[in-house]
Amino acid sequence: MKSTLVQHWRNCGVNQGDVLLVHSSLRRVLRAYEVMPKDVMESFLEAVGSAGTILFPLFNFDFTKGTPFDIRNTPSQMGALTEAARTHPNAVRSGHPIYSFAAIGAQADRFNVDNFSGYGPDSPFAVLRELNGKIGVLDLPDQHSMTFYHHVEEMHDVPYRFHKTFTGQYTDFEGNTTDREYGLFVRDIEKGVKTDVNPMGEILWEKGLYQGDRPGSGSGFRTIFAAEMYEAVGGVIQSGNALGLLYSIES
Repeated sequence: MKSTLVQHWRNCGVNQGDVLLVHSSLRRVLRAYEVMPKDVMESFLEAVGSAGTILFPLFNFDFTKGTPFDIRNTPSQMGALTEAARTHPNAVRSGHPIYSFAAIGAQADRFNVDNFSGYGPDSPFAVLRELNGKIGVLDLPDQHSMTFYHHVEEMHDVPYRFHKTFTGQYTDFEGNTTDREYGLFVRDIEKGVKTDVNPMGEILWEKGLYQGDRPGSGSGFRTIFAAEMYEAVGGVIQSGNALGLLYSIES
């Protein structure tokens, strides 16, 4: 069944040599194909081939609550597929304690970064864009997957978000524990700002930037070039139309 998954991913825009960030919900795939998360991870690696690279989100928000972070052991909170990637023997983990990634493949070392801001110009999101990478999403709407929107928002310094710093204990690969500071470009909750990106997702479909299937339909997998998404979302921000497309205001 793994070969069937490989073909699904390729039919939805994945090519050999791609640098691909994968967001996922595995419930439907695991049930339909009777595979394990490790099998799904390997199917993505096979789809990009030996010259390609897969990037998996290992996001964990406990550091924002004062929980110490250990880059060797702190688990992902993004599902079983990402945990399979985190424990892969060839995985390279980026350093941000909240928005870290596991990179596996030919250009994995490019993601060996210790970026201060989760979405900033030195983040894996920026590296993905520089490498002309793609973002793939399996069975999730934009609202619950496409963190790349926040990279675009930070790069354009949108007024409905602000920079916030978090401090906590951080254990590095050598086992050394120190107090460190890391930043996030967070939404302004006091002003009622709510992330609401599904309307922008529909525009990406209308523009033909998404390739593949919608969540729950067919393979459920879609891809988009990070640079093309960056340009489309940045254009909306620069034109002053982010409200209603990227965020809403709660009363």
